[in-house]
Amino acid sequence: MNTAVLRTELRLLRREPGALFWMLAFPTLLLVILGSIPAFHEHEAGLGGLRTIDVYVPVTVLLGLIVGGVQAMPQTLTGYREQGILRRMSTTPVRPAALLSAQMVVYAGAALASALTALLVGRLAFDVRLPEQPFGYVLALVLAVLAALALGAVICALSRTTKIAAAIGSAVFFPAMFCAGVWLPVQAMPDMLARIVGWTPFGAAAEALNRAAAGDSPGWTHMGVLVAWTVLLTAAASRWFRWE
Repeated sequence: MNTAVLRTELRLLRREPGALFWMLAFPTLLLVILGSIPAFHEHEAGLGGLRTIDVYVPVTVLLGLIVGGVQAMPQTLTGYREQGILRRMSTTPVRPAALLSAQMVVYAGAALASALTALLVGRLAFDVRLPEQPFGYVLALVLAVLAALALGAVICALSRTTKIAAAIGSAVFFPAMFCAGVWLPVQAMPDMLARIVGWTPFGAAAEALNRAAAGDSPGWTHMGVLVAWTVLLTAAASRWFRWE
């Protein structure tokens, strides 16, 4: 990967306050709003004795990477293709693949920064315990980031214009948030619905993060679902992606 391209993409992202807000600030802001609700600090039998705010920390961890992977990255890359930037790059020593790699690194970094911020705010402001199985938590988070980026690459591959990318991204964004547990934590879902959601990338990620946070293994099933989705989505993006 070309480091000059990576630095350029970082500078361009810093000039997008809207994207930075939704990726970095919004998940933590949502956590702060939820944490200000007194009822969310009461232990719930239906949540295995956890508080509602405890189960929303993994949700906000996932929210930042969903925003970056599903909405921000596809529109940026589709815009580059629409403006002919990728076509012009193909005639230079810097290949379009370098730009694609830099984009993935930038948005992966933003997603991980958002996750770290949510974990720290949850711990410092609301006394939410840090993950008791840190290795499993990090592994599940990295796989979730890869799945989100692969999904974003598919959206980019299917979109001829930025308007189409925005429309497809929005159509995918809300179901992804539901599966991650934004409206209803996975632990509070009916058993049948939770099993169905667990086969989606962000539902599996939510389950894996919850288990690792409680000190258990993330679970081979959930990790396998994330790996399978990442492989399938990457293959689809590679098959359909066009530089022009």
